[in-house]
Amino acid sequence: MKAVILAGGLGSRLKPFTEIIPKPLLPIGEKSILEIQIDRLRASGFNEIILATNYKSDYIENYLGDGSRYGVKISISKETVPLGTAGPLTLLKGKFEKPFVVINGDILTSIDFNKLYDFAKNKNELLTLAIKKEILPFAFGNISFNDDYVTNVEEKPDIVTYILAGIYVMKPEIIDIIPENTYYGIDTLIKDMLKANMKIVKYEMGEYWLDIGRLNDYEEAQNIYQKHFKK
Repeated sequence: MKAVILAGGLGSRLKPFTEIIPKPLLPIGEKSILEIQIDRLRASGFNEIILATNYKSDYIENYLGDGSRYGVKISISKETVPLGTAGPLTLLKGKFEKPFVVINGDILTSIDFNKLYDFAKNKNELLTLAIKKEILPFAFGNISFNDDYVTNVEEKPDIVTYILAGIYVMKPEIIDIIPENTYYGIDTLIKDMLKANMKIVKYEMGEYWLDIGRLNDYEEAQNIYQKHFKK
């Protein structure tokens, strides 16, 4: 099985760390973010991993090598211009015969990749999104009213929302609908597919998940490494 890790981001919100080290290689405990992702993919039976890179691509390639020390085959795809999160897949046209997983390079998760993959491959659609339920505390009381009269008050209700987890299962044909040589995000891909009345599958995950986008997220990742990711 094959997976693509999107590892081309600048990591601007994690400066000054990312001025020297590309964000996917920032250390979490004893390993980098990428190494944790690779370990979890390998444990789920993925034996070939493609890293879609841009910023500090050579640094990533030199650090990870061919993947032999991780028990997988690693190859590097390099952008010459920024292509967003979906655009880099156009550089991989012809490399997939079966469904493949795509994961953002700044995600820390204990998701069961096997369960996700088996769910998605049995669907007819080209794209399956992993989604995550988030419950956000609300700091104020919520007032309901009718004209000038209050009908109810709900004290500090939680806000329940579902977010894109940055983890996808795609079928090879999806690459044909992504424009080449164009900056094109997965969010745009989703909107364009929906406009074209193409069905998209959702998979609700319940496992641990963290998007390491800001400094406080990076601090949290250090704290939870022992619990979720250290063998």
